Amino acid sequence: MRILKYRKTDRPRPVNRKRHKDNAERVTLHVTKGDTVRVVRGDDKGKEGKILRVYTKTGRVTVDGVNLVKRHRRAQNPDEQSGIMEFPAPVDASNVMLIDPTSGAPTRVRRQIDEDGTKERISVKSGEAIPRVR
Repeated sequence: MRILKYRKTDRPRPVNRKRHKDNAERVTLHVTKGDTVRVVRGDDKGKEGKILRVYTKTGRVTVDGVNLVKRHRRAQNPDEQSGIMEFPAPVDASNVMLIDPTSGAPTRVRRQIDEDGTKERISVKSGEAIPRVR
């Protein structure tokens, strides 16, 4: 009698490996956590804020004070207050521009590799280096 197998485990499955690799890819973004940015598209156009979190898998960023949403939240413990909480939701990274440190205007970013091999972000408008906020 033949042994019944639910799945043919002895054959390679390249389709799933490819799909996993595509899903696990990260998007390279022009902004990092701590940068000051201005929103250039959407309902919150013109607002400025600091980046709180970067989502590299989806290419989105959370900016302080931008795209505020309300959620009804129950208290997790007896000391906590339940109610309507307001917090910033992620926006697409293509809708924000980095603020030039010298002029305060939004600018595009260019990358430059220094003599010692470190990458540096350069403002296209002023040509000045944009320091990383760590």
